Amino acid sequence: DGTEPSHMHYENDENYFRGYEWWLMKEAKKRNPKIKLIGLPWTFPGWIGKGENWPYDYPDVTAYYVVSWILGAKQYHDLDIDYVGIWNERAFSSKYIKLLRYTLDKHGLEQVRIIASDRLWEPISFVLLIDSELRGVVDVIGAHYPGTKTVPNALLTKKKLWSSEDYSTFNDEVGAGCWARILNQNYVNGNMTSTIAWNLVASYYEELPFGRCGLMTAQEPWSGHYKVEAPIWITAHTTQFTQPGWSYLQVDGHLEGGGSFVALTDGLGNLTIIIETMTHNHSQCIRPPLPHYSVKPQRATFYLKGSFYMVETLQVWHSRLGFESGNSSLFQQLHPVKVLKGSFSLDLNVDEVYTLTTLKTGQKCGSPEPPPPQPFPSNYKDDFNIRNPPFSEAPNFADQTGVFEYFINASDPGDHVFTLRQVVVQRPITWASDADQTISLIGSFQWYVVNMTVTCDVYIEKQRDGGVFIAGRVDKGGIYVRRTKGVFFWVFADGTYRVTGDLAGEEILMKGLSGVRDNSWHTLTLNIQGTSASGLLNGYPLWENVTISKPSNGWAAIGTRSFEFAQFDNFHVE
Repeated sequence: DGTEPSHMHYENDENYFRGYEWWLMKEAKKRNPKIKLIGLPWTFPGWIGKGENWPYDYPDVTAYYVVSWILGAKQYHDLDIDYVGIWNERAFSSKYIKLLRYTLDKHGLEQVRIIASDRLWEPISFVLLIDSELRGVVDVIGAHYPGTKTVPNALLTKKKLWSSEDYSTFNDEVGAGCWARILNQNYVNGNMTSTIAWNLVASYYEELPFGRCGLMTAQEPWSGHYKVEAPIWITAHTTQFTQPGWSYLQVDGHLEGGGSFVALTDGLGNLTIIIETMTHNHSQCIRPPLPHYSVKPQRATFYLKGSFYMVETLQVWHSRLGFESGNSSLFQQLHPVKVLKGSFSLDLNVDEVYTLTTLKTGQKCGSPEPPPPQPFPSNYKDDFNIRNPPFSEAPNFADQTGVFEYFINASDPGDHVFTLRQVVVQRPITWASDADQTISLIGSFQWYVVNMTVTCDVYIEKQRDGGVFIAGRVDKGGIYVRRTKGVFFWVFADGTYRVTGDLAGEEILMKGLSGVRDNSWHTLTLNIQGTSASGLLNGYPLWENVTISKPSNGWAAIGTRSFEFAQFDNFHVE
């Protein structure tokens, strides 16, 4: 769904105030000081690979990069990173993992634990069984989208098993059902003691890949509208009544009539039981496919033994997902259940979640009604004139390849002191297929065959083959960014211009001379009216009557021809 800025764009560069993650971690810690923080690289800046698209040729450099981030979190934000991963859903290197442990320890970070390998159960489990040195440094086996199952080798390692990325499902009631089912069954079927949802909050343009695949939705920063979706309250059934450090009781958590339960304790006498009865069609996650099974209404009797025999009452929290009937009830407190001689019974219907707990701390807080939803402003300007910005990037721009940051142009005589600058000048060690061009999206994907004008001052920094563009009706981003179509108006340092129907620049609609040169400011204007487009340079017509067939709608965008420095100012879309 786009790019995030690195703490080290270049070898001699360190900055621990970029992006939103520092802010996000601090906000999370304010709400729950016991929350765990995990770092996992998806991609690495290009300098780490010294020209190769591979992070393990110079493992000492990669370890230095990752450990710098952990040290910076502590030094600049007083954040303790608890766990660190290797490379999201890509190959691992045993040599690198061992060196990472050595580097952590050398910097006094013995308490930071290592997760591997954030992909599948194999080959990491097998390698851990045959390499005792590696077994000594990996603390957790993390698998992605395990479908609630593990493998024999993973169990044989005796390591903690985690579903270190899961969910990724549209956050309606089926998404809530998926989340309720795997939160329990990842332990019941697969012995996993952690399940991590990708992603936390859907705060990116919905038409990007995996739109609304967050536990809640907050995708309108211009209006402030947000929605606390059902998966949030499903989460509460577990997280309000347990903490990291609690232990699962080793019971068979399969219910006779279908569904599952788990039981956890803090070891200090508290007990939390979570029950789910999600039906197949109401709990399918995005992946993997879910084999058919059935659930029916049932009466379940629970027996508390050992120290729990003395428990007399349990607090009860309940959710029912209504689906077609529409009468959902989310995270409601019911009357406490009386435990007689260590046992109690419950009548369970389908598509329900129950939490029974000795804790009396559960709460469903009311919150003020969020502002109503609104479309992206139809007249939007940003001159980037901000002296001490709270974030490193301008609001509402969604970088899809490259990184666009506020920049102070100290040498400028005055018109363009504060600008937005593209700062990634080397292709990263990629995770997904980034484009060969940089691009940042803004606006509304729903701008259908509207008359629109995009204007921006541009400054090419790269001599000879540098270039920049402004665009409209841009139709793709995220992992599909290489296939992006739209109306792209390019100017190049060699004094030429082009109009293309794609980001790759292969579908040329018009070309010619512009007189633009590098290291000077120019104003580009793109007009799209119905099926016709025209372009202005410094206020004068440069090209016109270019016919646009498709796409019929999409975002506005800015960007560069390659991974190169370039600046943008006085952006305006109407």
